[in-house]
Amino acid sequence: MTERGSAVLIGIGNSYRRDDGIGQAVVGAISEIGPAGVSLIASDGEPTALIEAWTGVEHVVLVDAVSGSQAASAGETGPGGEAVPGRIHRRVLVPTDLARAASWPLPAAASSHRMGVADALWLASAMDRLPRRLVAFGVEAADTGFGPGLSPAIAAALPGLVQAVLAELAVS
Repeated sequence: MTERGSAVLIGIGNSYRRDDGIGQAVVGAISEIGPAGVSLIASDGEPTALIEAWTGVEHVVLVDAVSGSQAASAGETGPGGEAVPGRIHRRVLVPTDLARAASWPLPAAASSHRMGVADALWLASAMDRLPRRLVAFGVEAADTGFGPGLSPAIAAALPGLVQAVLAELAVS
């Protein structure tokens, strides 16, 4: 993590689960550029760590892999309803948008042992620790099996995603 700035980029995932490492890959790519005033955090997505990372920060950008079923449940699929590996979803959430936060393709709780970003938002709301603005990028994954390295579709999406994240950070 770099020194806390006016914005924070949080890349969520596990780089040893193929495409689930997209968030951490974005943090790695942007760390080479080193934008001023931006804290860079690679996270496994544990809710209390997310809340701690964004507490006191005005502008938060999250990047995470999402499954095709998450995109479908949010009504965001390609023609014919199919998942599109590498497709990037962008959502801007402000504190009044919490009802939408749980319905779009970021992981929600699957059990009491696996809480996700939506759960962190609800918990942060209860604790009055929401950021003023949170922009989340979800990338539809093709392969979340064991092993390092992004699939070809996700690797191809990485440069455009990095540019989109940098543009988002520039408005903070």
